[in-house]
Amino acid sequence: MRTIINVKTETAVKQQAKRLAADLGLSLSAVVNAYLKQFVRNREVYFSVTPKMTTELETLLGPIENDIRRRKFSSSVTTKKDLDSYFASL
Repeated sequence: MRTIINVKTETAVKQQAKRLAADLGLSLSAVVNAYLKQFVRNREVYFSVTPKMTTELETLLGPIENDIRRRKFSSSVTTKKDLDSYFASL
């Protein structure tokens, strides 16, 4: 037997979740049902407070991470005094 659950959420959240589910080949109903089954099976609720970077931010930081891995740093700022001077010049 099936039943209906009414859940209130922001319209934007619902639309984003619906699009993401569709991108994964799922319905929003299937995603919610999977979460509910996991909740019942594991008897726990998990909320992550770990911030995640957006794709845009990861794209921006990619070249910087490559420079760090290659140890390619600017030599113009090497001391606190240099850093203070740099910020003062802005």
